[in-house]
Amino acid sequence: MPTAKFMVSGKVQGVFYRASTREQALALGVCGYAKNRADGSVEVLGSGSEAALDALERWLRRGPPMAAVEAFSREDLPERPLHGFQIS
Repeated sequence: MPTAKFMVSGKVQGVFYRASTREQALALGVCGYAKNRADGSVEVLGSGSEAALDALERWLRRGPPMAAVEAFSREDLPERPLHGFQIS
């Protein structure tokens, strides 16, 4: 499955960004994780179809209602098997 790493910064911690990301990812059939980083950003790793990763990217760029995404990046990675979607 295609795999991508997304880095999201702005007001993305303390606004249910990771939990909402998990809900979106599971609805899209994307496996991986979302985790807070020490610099205040959120890192998301996802594995799924290209269409699902593109849909997740569109959602990540805006996030849940209380979030304010200021910067965003996507890095496509070699395929890797991931299962479930974890939050840390």
